Amino acid sequence: MPKESAVYTHGHHESVLRSHQWRTATNSAAYLIAELRPGQAVLDVGCGPGTITADIAALVEPGRVTAVDTSRGILDRAAAAASERGLDNMEFAIADVHSLDFPDDSFDVVHAHQVLQHVGDPVQALREMRRVARPGGVVAVRDSDYAAMTWYPEVAGMREWQELYDRVARANGGEPDAGRRLLSWARRAGFTDITPTAAAWCFATPENRAWWSGLWADRTTASVYAKLAVDGGHASPDQLTEIAEAWRAWGEEPDGWFMVPHGELLCRV
Repeated sequence: MPKESAVYTHGHHESVLRSHQWRTATNSAAYLIAELRPGQAVLDVGCGPGTITADIAALVEPGRVTAVDTSRGILDRAAAAASERGLDNMEFAIADVHSLDFPDDSFDVVHAHQVLQHVGDPVQALREMRRVARPGGVVAVRDSDYAAMTWYPEVAGMREWQELYDRVARANGGEPDAGRRLLSWARRAGFTDITPTAAAWCFATPENRAWWSGLWADRTTASVYAKLAVDGGHASPDQLTEIAEAWRAWGEEPDGWFMVPHGELLCRV
């Protein structure tokens, strides 16, 4: 597979959007918030349904936020989210992060959340993000690390889920363990002033345990990821059903706990 032709593993099934629409600047971009100022120009790469993007737009008003993704349908959802919040300082465009259609030095902040794990050439993507950032500006990236995800208790079928996701994501040209690689990618892209950090999501209350397990159970059997798993020969429909049942069983554990670790970088230009 050519480097820049990676397939987005998750797609935009309802079970995926259920997760993405939960994300906010507070729970998914806290490391960036102190860098945001009114009047800044921001590029949000891979904006998805736009919940983080809208929070950023509110923080930089009257500055402008340009939100880009590869799907017109998901950009329409992001635009609807902005409209619902009464934000008029956002614009939306289709873009490929490997080759951004913006002049050099266009933005004060360039942000990407959970993007580099899905692209074919993350170093080239970071070079492009650096190119369109102004001197003195910042490129901010955050990605999860699937191999480092951990949970309790150990329910039969959950390790099979982790191993299956790894196979499917890599077959699609992605890097599911992107979090630990961000620093090395950024150095290869030419950044020298880098602040690396880490943070995690934790799902352990009865409500968020049920939510997290339910969306992954649905994603395992009914999303683009499920189709890619079957079509690629990585799992049968029966195996996907068994993994979905494992997710639901874990979600019913009274002491269930799940951690999603993330690598984060603030790269000054």
